[in-house]
Amino acid sequence: MEKNILINWEKKSGERQKEYKKFLHRANKNKVLKQLPDLNEEAFEKVDCLQCANCCKSFSPRFTPPDIKRISKYLGMKDGDFKATYLVQDEEGDNVTKTKPCPFLGADNHCGIYDVRPIDCARFPYMDNDFMLKRQPLALKNSTFCPITYYVIEKLIAAENGK
Repeated sequence: MEKNILINWEKKSGERQKEYKKFLHRANKNKVLKQLPDLNEEAFEKVDCLQCANCCKSFSPRFTPPDIKRISKYLGMKDGDFKATYLVQDEEGDNVTKTKPCPFLGADNHCGIYDVRPIDCARFPYMDNDFMLKRQPLALKNSTFCPITYYVIEKLIAAENGK
């Protein structure tokens, strides 16, 4: 399995959502939390985010007030102008990008504001902490477009099954 774990990962993830949901619901929190840092690091060694960028192409992070202030300053814009140009409020009241892909994503999948990117971007896909256990629906969704999330969940299930 190890060698081929990422081959057709999108299809496999879609097919295994029920199993992932069941696993996350019954997972031993302490056992999972112990494994996450190493699995997260391992996943990042195997997946090149610059080859993927699905997160930047399909979804928007939340832009918190500190994010807006920091990015606006970096771009030499007033906060209000930055918000008016790039952001809209979603149904939950969060500031998100008006367009997809992200307006700061370059053709080479590099981020134009990487050094000051939103905290959501810096922390994504949150596989090094208890995020996936606390926000299971979001972790499941992330597994359908993020190969790192998929990889970590697959490895956790394999470890549980003694593989």
